[in-house]
Amino acid sequence: MRPAGERDRARSVARARVPGSCPPARPRYRSLVRAHSRRPPRASLRRSFRLFRLFLVEQTRPADFYSALADDAVRQLAGWVELSGARVLDVGGGPGYFARAFGQAGARYVGVELDIGGDLPAEGFAVCASGYALPIRSGSVDVAYSSNVVEHLGRPWRMADELVRVTKPGGTVFVSFTPWLSPWGGHETAPWHYLGGDYARRRYLRRTGHEPKNAFGRSLFGHRVSQALAWARTHPDAELVAAFPRYHPWWACWLVRVPVLREVALWNLAMVLRKR
Repeated sequence: MRPAGERDRARSVARARVPGSCPPARPRYRSLVRAHSRRPPRASLRRSFRLFRLFLVEQTRPADFYSALADDAVRQLAGWVELSGARVLDVGGGPGYFARAFGQAGARYVGVELDIGGDLPAEGFAVCASGYALPIRSGSVDVAYSSNVVEHLGRPWRMADELVRVTKPGGTVFVSFTPWLSPWGGHETAPWHYLGGDYARRRYLRRTGHEPKNAFGRSLFGHRVSQALAWARTHPDAELVAAFPRYHPWWACWLVRVPVLREVALWNLAMVLRKR
């Protein structure tokens, strides 16, 4: 039988929560969460409403949307890892909103984009490369991060494997994406994607006269929560610490544990992994 002090410590770890997240995916990972979590305030319902309103202006006011999303993402990640001084690799972070937010948190930021064009990050620097073959040395970054990129890739778990490869042992991998069957799964073609991605694309073309930015089968794909969890739980080089609805309040974490329902109700799945 364990001493009373050790039992008390175990209970305190079991009660630990990271903001906006579920409890650790496995009991044996609780010590990892306790060791790495800085525990800022929990994700609130007010935050969820604010983020959902922002999604309505993604197409018309992208700067407002992506700036606010980047700030929120960095605050959320800070609940899992100390960002000050950390080398952060961000795959698909865009023209600079995430670079600015990570830079303000004290991180050393490196962005990877398939096509940089004229949009360079304001802080850190960018590498023009494919997420399928990152030109980054194995085990060289503290945090490998990818926000809302999975749904735009035909082979997302190959990219996710690359994130694990470049992360240092003990480092953090954070992956989030919009599941296909969520209300925003079709992006600007939603909710018609529930009748099929091709139908939603054709309807959008008829209504607007131009193709959607996120065209099903080319730049938008129908990936599921179950596929992401299967990848994370079976990866030989990483351990799944937590999976949670990224934009929901903290008390909605139970949705991740319910098959079928989670595909529709999550809106966005976030996964935190530790490199073995």
